[in-house]
Amino acid sequence: MDSALNDNTGLQRILVVDDDPDIIQVVRITLEEEGFEVATAQTANEAFNHIARHGLPHLAIVDIRMPGMDGIEFSRKVQKYSDLPVILLTAVNEEEKVVKAIEEVAEDYVIKPFSPKVLAARVKRVMRRVGDFDFRLEALTVIDDRLAIDFAEKKALIDEKPVSLTPTETKLLHILIRSARRTVTTEYLLGRLWPLEEVFEDTLRVHVHRLRQKIEPEKSSPRYLITQRGVGYSFLPTS
Repeated sequence: MDSALNDNTGLQRILVVDDDPDIIQVVRITLEEEGFEVATAQTANEAFNHIARHGLPHLAIVDIRMPGMDGIEFSRKVQKYSDLPVILLTAVNEEEKVVKAIEEVAEDYVIKPFSPKVLAARVKRVMRRVGDFDFRLEALTVIDDRLAIDFAEKKALIDEKPVSLTPTETKLLHILIRSARRTVTTEYLLGRLWPLEEVFEDTLRVHVHRLRQKIEPEKSSPRYLITQRGVGYSFLPTS
């Protein structure tokens, strides 16, 4: 397997999910002019299919009101196994939904009708907060010759052999891999993995331990998931 290190040369990828083709077109044109790579879907199912084929985007812009699964439920489902940042598109009379969504799944929201330039500014602000991704998150995110991660299918490939991951283990890997070589604090991990629960550091340690048992070549001497004592954890690719 070839290394998939992005070195920040690839475009940041945005997935726009809205059942209104006119809104999709306007948002696509605006964000492409701002230098983003844009994919679109008109339903939650289309969005999940896109993620399965192409991997996780850097950010999703999601309409709350869509046929079938609504935007909040879509965000909940994808964030069970990832830390995908979401900006919600919402109608003016959906204030209660938005307040709950901001607490649970969304980084920001924009009320329809909206200025495309304002939306682009919100996207840039969220991306600055999330930070640069060291890896381009393809359908199969290749770490090195030994390890690859399929986030949508919640599995690791170790020497091309599949190993199942729990949703929490997958989300933990997503957070650490997008911040590869940098220390992610324990406080941040707890807040992102369990945003609505009071969970303590011991619980996180258990999940890290179990993940190491699955992906590390030497369980007693981790080479990917490194503990930064008193601070948090780092993901250190070998290449």
